[in-house]
Order: sequence, then structure tokens, then C-alpha cells
Amino acid sequence: MLRLFKQYYPVRNALFVVGEGLFIFLSVIIASWLLIGNEFIVNSQALVLKTLLIASVCQLCLYYNDLYDLNVTNSYQELLIRLLQALGASAIFLALVYFLFPVCIIGRGIFIVSICFVVGFIVIWRIAYTHVLNHGLFDKKIVLLGSGDLAKNIAKEILDKKDCGYRVAAVVNGKEYDGECLVQTPVNICRNDYSDLCKNAKALNIDKIVVAIEERRQGFPIRQLLQCRVDGIEVIEGTSFYEMLTGKLIVEKINPSWLIFSEGFRKSWLRKVLKRTGDLILSFIMLILLAPVLIAVAILIKLDSKGPVFFSQERVGEDRKPYMVHKFRSMVQDAEKKSGPVWAQSNDSRVTRIGKFIRKWRIDEFPQLFNVIKGEMSFVGPRPEREFFVKELEEAIPYYAERFSVKPGVTGWAQVSYPYGASVEDAKEKLNYDLFYIKNMSILMDMMVIMRTVKTVLFGEGAR
Repeated sequence: MLRLFKQYYPVRNALFVVGEGLFIFLSVIIASWLLIGNEFIVNSQALVLKTLLIASVCQLCLYYNDLYDLNVTNSYQELLIRLLQALGASAIFLALVYFLFPVCIIGRGIFIVSICFVVGFIVIWRIAYTHVLNHGLFDKKIVLLGSGDLAKNIAKEILDKKDCGYRVAAVVNGKEYDGECLVQTPVNICRNDYSDLCKNAKALNIDKIVVAIEERRQGFPIRQLLQCRVDGIEVIEGTSFYEMLTGKLIVEKINPSWLIFSEGFRKSWLRKVLKRTGDLILSFIMLILLAPVLIAVAILIKLDSKGPVFFSQERVGEDRKPYMVHKFRSMVQDAEKKSGPVWAQSNDSRVTRIGKFIRKWRIDEFPQLFNVIKGEMSFVGPRPEREFFVKELEEAIPYYAERFSVKPGVTGWAQVSYPYGASVEDAKEKLNYDLFYIKNMSILMDMMVIMRTVKTVLFGEGAR
């Protein structure tokens, strides 16, 4: 397993992405050789740099067209459509780069010819990779101990994510077996006791034992697990395994001792300085580049409905300090005068015509960049909430108060990982992601969140 942005990914997934990039690179080289001939070797160093540019742009467009989400591209028709869309976007982006920097041009017709090779190579490569996934080749086999909600959630995640890199080879209930196994596969084995756990794990060539036993006061297999660990089989606590598998926690299943002794929650002065510096640089650059858009939106809001251009509201910030958050007004003036504080709903009648547009493309959030500059917010962090809802959520959701240990963010791990929510249950699920971010926050993870935010904004997903 590779650890990237605080999550674990199978090595084969990394090889899949790297291999696809290599095929794109080779496609351009082959096209260059066909069109230029052996003369292309003369400028080989420049050609390599220009080819790397094309390969990088193509893979970036593949990512933004969800071609690395195998749940989206689950049919060859969908794969081909999205692949052509991604290559078309690559051509437009490269045309802009070539217009601004003519020195980057690789040669007339080379990109067009290379597209034919790219499509062929990628389709063949993905057919081969799909075969690997469907047959579970190179999957790590695990034994899952437990039969409660945590064990069920782990089993479901592994079944739903065919590229997670794990396969449940055996389930040990630890209680009277009722005939229903958590995972229904031809090779799955269900048992109702822990006897011979280590012996059976060795016989099945198990890589990891996941302990998802929720009731541990009676019958916890300490001796058996200790023997497995001494014999070289990795033993991992179920909540930790779920965290690295999904990129979130389960607040209802974790206890204070797990949070206290688990890795993470590092907040060194250097990280704080780097994060603050990045916030300032990014906010100033965005405000300068987006100034024409912000002015145009302000004029449209004023023309569309009565009321101020900006909407300011008190939110709870770091260390529970209140501050005023600023957004473009997307609702009618005094939207909560009659109803009081309520969550925004789908097709909310209070949203104006311009409001629908700026919400869809997240333009209403841009004035929060001033909050970032003032130091009240960070660019990446948990979304700020109102005191009215904070009191309600703290009573209903465990560990909700831990969100206030960091600055709230314009965007966040929960926002790019979970759709818009307007209920206590949605807030609970978002807290699962927020706690994961707070526990594992880093500059690299912030960069990942920003990349996924750009993707969300470009496709207008998840707004209300």
C-alpha cells in the first residue's frame, strides 16, 4: 500500500496511473517519429520536455473528466465518451498554451496523430486493468473479526470499491453463527469462534486481520491475536482500517482513547506558518485574477433584486470565536425574517435568479477570501457554521466541538467528498470527513482539496 495525502492506495493503482501516463508519452513519441522521421532525435531533449507537457495536460484532463473514478467509467461506451471529451479539452488547453508560448509547439499534426495512439493504448490498458480488478489479482486478503455495524461498513466499502486493493477472505463473527455472512463471495469463509485463528489465517495466506469487534468486554481473542502478530500477520483496529480505506472516520464508533493514542493532530508552528503563507498568497492571487468577475457579479446582483450586494452573517470560528463571514447575496433580502434560521433546501424559493447561478458555480463564496486575508478563515478547513446550529449539532453528534480546533475554510475535505447536506445526519457524515482532515491535515492534503474543489466548481456539483 502507498500512503498519499494521508490515505492508503494499492500499489497497482499507482502503477495504473503511471502506466497510463507512460502510454500517452509513448504515443506522442511514436507520432513524432512517424511525422518527422529520425530527425526528431536531434532535438530529443526539447522533444521530451514538450512531450511531458502534453502527457501532463492529458492526464490532468483525464482526472477532471472522472476517468480515474472506476465507478463512473464502468462501461466502455462511457469510457470512450469521457476519453474523447478529455482529449478535446486537452487540445483546447494546449492550443492556448501554444498561442501564449509558441516555443512549446511540438510540431504540426503530431498531437492529432498521437490522439489515435492514445485512444488505442488507453482502451487496451484499461481493459487489462479491469481484468485484474474483476479477478481480484494482487488483492490483499484480510480476515474480518466482528459482525456489528463497523464490520458491516468495512465489508460494504470493500465490496463497493473494486479497486480498494482488499478482499475479505474470511469473517469471524465471534458469536453463534446465524447462517448469514457479511460478505457473500464464493471463496468467503464464515466462522463463529476464534479457535485456530492464526492457523487458519496462515492457511489462507492472510495479509491482515481487521479487528472490528464492538463488544470487547467478553470473549476478546487477545491470545490468538497476539500469536498472529508475533507470527508476522498484521493486526489492525477496525476504526483505523476504515479510516485509511475511506478517508473519513465514524464518530459513532470511535472512543476518546482511540483519538488520544492515534497518530495525527500535529499542529507545529512550521505547518501553521506555511499554511498561513499559502492562504495569503492564494487569496491575493485569486482576488486579482477574479476582480472583473466579482465586479460583474456585484452589478448583476444589484440589478436582479432589492438588497445589498454582500451578505454578512456571524459564524463560529477557531476556538469558538465568533466572526462575520462575507458572501455574495444569493437569496432575497431578509430571507429568514419569518422562518428563522433554517438550512438551505433543494430548489429553495428564497434563492434569486442570479443566486442560483452563483451558488451552482460557488461564486457566492469568493468574498470569503477577505476573511482568509484577515486571518479569520483558512482556504482549506471545516466549513463554518452558525451558533444556532452549532448548539443543536453538539447535542446530537459526538466530537462535534473538535471542529473548532482549526480555522474554518472556504473549502474543505468534507465539501469535496460529500454532497451538500441539510440535516443532522448530513452534518454527522460531514464531521466524519472534517475529523479526518483535522487529524491528518498537511500542505499536500490542502493541495489535493484545492484540486478537487476546482473540479467541483468546473462541473457545478453539489450546490443549493
